[in-house]
Amino acid sequence: MSTYALTDSWTMTRRELAHWVRQPGRLVVGFVFPVMLLLMFAYLVGGGREVNGDYLDYLIPGMLALTMAFGLEGTMLAITQDLDKGVIDRFRSMPMADGAVLVGRSAADMLQSALGLVVLIGVGYALGWRAQGGAGAFLGAVGLLLLFRFAMLWIGILLGLVAGKPEMVQAVQILVWPVGFLSNAIATPESMPGWLGTVVEWNPMSRTATAVRDLFGPAGQTDELWPAVVWPLVLLAVFFPLAVRRFGRMSR
Repeated sequence: MSTYALTDSWTMTRRELAHWVRQPGRLVVGFVFPVMLLLMFAYLVGGGREVNGDYLDYLIPGMLALTMAFGLEGTMLAITQDLDKGVIDRFRSMPMADGAVLVGRSAADMLQSALGLVVLIGVGYALGWRAQGGAGAFLGAVGLLLLFRFAMLWIGILLGLVAGKPEMVQAVQILVWPVGFLSNAIATPESMPGWLGTVVEWNPMSRTATAVRDLFGPAGQTDELWPAVVWPLVLLAVFFPLAVRRFGRMSR
């Protein structure tokens, strides 16, 4: 990527970060919501059927993976708002590198996701949960979560470009929630009907959540590493070029 493109991408990233200062409420809500879900499932809903050991050791890695998936909606909302207000049209009329808008959006979203992980992990520690696998395993688990988020981010970008209107985000939410909970994030597949457990096992989020649980555990290693890496890469291979192509067609 040329220096010109990097400069444009950094400019667009700073634009997204400036929104955090002007609209801190949205950022705070993005951090608080997964914390509320964690507390609700840990203390109100209960759960933990078929879970061996402390339920927090099972729940917190699952909630981290679930939060990475739910971030798709925030990405889509930001894209559709820019489209609806004509902001992207104005950017297209400027002498700006192709794709700088998408790079800026993805960079800001990844930074927000990393901060969200810090907040949720901090809450987990406050509740008594501990990562036991060592520093290398801890960083590996965080890396898998961010890789999964990066894949979901580009799905959100594509859906935002296709939808074009903020109102369409609600329709996507109706689909994201069932797909998100159709995983082993908060309950084991063994506690579900046989056919449903099989579907849950194939959910890419389940692969990430399982690998992260293993890495956070005492052993600090996992047999699910390759599925947790391959699934996000497959999603990226599909949705990244589709999003770039869609944006390119809009820029003509």
